[in-house]
Amino acid sequence: MYRLGIDVGGTFTDFTLLNAETGIATHYKAPSTPHNPAESIGAGIPVILAEAGVEGSALRFLGHGTTVATNMAIERRGARTGLITTKGFRDVIEVGRQLRPHLYDYAQTKPKALVPRRRRHEVDERLTYDGTVRRTFDDESAQAAATALASAQVDAVAVCFLHSYREPDHERRMRGILEAALPDAYISLSSDVLPEFREYERMSTTALNAYLGPAMADYLEAFFESVTALAPQLEPYTIHSNGGLMTAKTVRDYPVRTCLSGPAAGVVGASETARAAGHAHIITYDVGGTSTDISVVRDAKPTFTSDRQVAGFPVRTPMLDIHVIGAGGGSIAWLDEAGGLKVGPRSAGAVPGPVAYGLGGEEPTLTDANLALGRLNPKGLLEGAMPIDIDAAKNAIATKVAVPLGLSVDAAANGMLEIAVANMSRAIRSVTTERGYDMGDFALFAYGGAGPLHAADLAVECRIPRIIVPEAPGTMCARGILLSDILHDLVRSAIAPADAAGWQRVCSLFEAMRQEGEDRLSRDDVASADREYRYFIDARYVGQNHEVRVAMDRIDEDNFESFLRGFADRHTQEYGYDIPDRAVETVNCRVQAIGRVVRPEARSAGREGALSDALVEHRSANLAGDWVDAPVYRREAVPLGVAIDGPAIVEEMSATTIVLPAQRATVDEQGNIIIETGL
Repeated sequence: MYRLGIDVGGTFTDFTLLNAETGIATHYKAPSTPHNPAESIGAGIPVILAEAGVEGSALRFLGHGTTVATNMAIERRGARTGLITTKGFRDVIEVGRQLRPHLYDYAQTKPKALVPRRRRHEVDERLTYDGTVRRTFDDESAQAAATALASAQVDAVAVCFLHSYREPDHERRMRGILEAALPDAYISLSSDVLPEFREYERMSTTALNAYLGPAMADYLEAFFESVTALAPQLEPYTIHSNGGLMTAKTVRDYPVRTCLSGPAAGVVGASETARAAGHAHIITYDVGGTSTDISVVRDAKPTFTSDRQVAGFPVRTPMLDIHVIGAGGGSIAWLDEAGGLKVGPRSAGAVPGPVAYGLGGEEPTLTDANLALGRLNPKGLLEGAMPIDIDAAKNAIATKVAVPLGLSVDAAANGMLEIAVANMSRAIRSVTTERGYDMGDFALFAYGGAGPLHAADLAVECRIPRIIVPEAPGTMCARGILLSDILHDLVRSAIAPADAAGWQRVCSLFEAMRQEGEDRLSRDDVASADREYRYFIDARYVGQNHEVRVAMDRIDEDNFESFLRGFADRHTQEYGYDIPDRAVETVNCRVQAIGRVVRPEARSAGREGALSDALVEHRSANLAGDWVDAPVYRREAVPLGVAIDGPAIVEEMSATTIVLPAQRATVDEQGNIIIETGL
């Protein structure tokens, strides 16, 4: 039985094929095809099956992660979308909140609303906060709104009525009218997408879901065609931004939930791999061709958030708390108006790629800098499958950076790396020290094609004592998909005093949500024995504007006091204090319905012998600013438990690992490279 995980990135598409019986994994990387992401999937599946000598009929699971939704939002390539809302609330999506991400930057502008005002229409209806009908649904105004959007030839419609999270009947009536007027349109209801309070965030999330819907459906159709041609017995899964798996129908209905699809898979894979190796606290550090994704895993559990920005738009849906910056192997070096050197966020991506790839790129990237400094193999990448032109890389650095700044090529290339590492360091501090974590308590878990290449420098910058580099780090996101469970996030708003009467209502809500979870997992064909539920309550002190999330082992009438104690502890952890005499109120009730899937971990074959057996060559490389004669080892041949003293370079198909002078590396029983930084 074989399981296949696929991660579609901005530069490369990664494949991991796992033999579920032996635990042996096969890995493959192919350039992404941004014009049609499904194309690289269709081309890569036959290659990795052939490498493993496996027929498509042997596949029993296929899951994939994708950045298609995020890229569409960033590039504004979504559908022509309309919006229907309650009379008087037409401009909520544009007015937003009085929050400025850059308070003193007068040049900073908000992104244009996804739905222009001419395609936003109102319906005369109104619910109160408790779901009571204040104004009945007016069919005439609803029909007029639908007719106007039909005339505007929209491809998608978002419906967001005031307080519909408490009572969805009006939105559902509106959907019926829209389906008659626009039979081919993609329709998204806020009561389905995000049934919780806060109108702006709910409207923004629903509008983005509608905006992404049609194009995501087209992508999924092309993806399924590629899969069906090779393995017709499979129903592919997609990774959710919360690290769980979704069926095809769920993705079609809620494409907004895939905005962090690929990076979330990497965090799940990193968390499981580190846990198996005995490391409970890690900082995940995923450097690809376009971006760097950073997250904190504490006690072997990833951290979650429900609030984040996607392309400048608020999205309120449960997802792993991942900090993304524009720094990757393809990040372009450039000079600003004052002549200062910058690196990223613009990337050369897969097309045209770094200058050294010889595919038309003319602007120097981090990959070009690493090649110029001898840190990457000058003979070719991906074990020689991707030839490179190192002279072209050096010439581009000289022309675009070194000469304008009066520097040597070496100094310019080192400057590019230092700036990139500084940007990454700031990102790590934003999710660790700024949140009260001591980086000395964590290991840096480096993966992605360029993560192990920069991890040693970053660990020195951040004073992190240990680095973990898993096997095949360049395909960790694809492997993470194979370690993920089916997961449904359910939420209901319950804004009420946390007293005996309010707690009874909370218990009733959780009972209803658990039943909904049972229904969803049944539709996913999850056996009863493989189902699990997690419970959370968002709560706050009366008078506060935002809430903290309290995890609960169970929800019943007997554990009300346990909830109050948990809230006080969580508030103290978040803010440093609690207020024993202040009344508490519940805000949102959340359930995670989990379907456990078979997820055998890849096993590393034990390797014995001498370190000299893994030696490929000695190469002059610039490490930490100095040229050194560094031994280059082939990772697959490095024996377990044997120390590698830096400076050293360890190469494999999907990544290159740097060990700086004064650092020491060993390979553990799981096949991970463990680098002790001495800090």
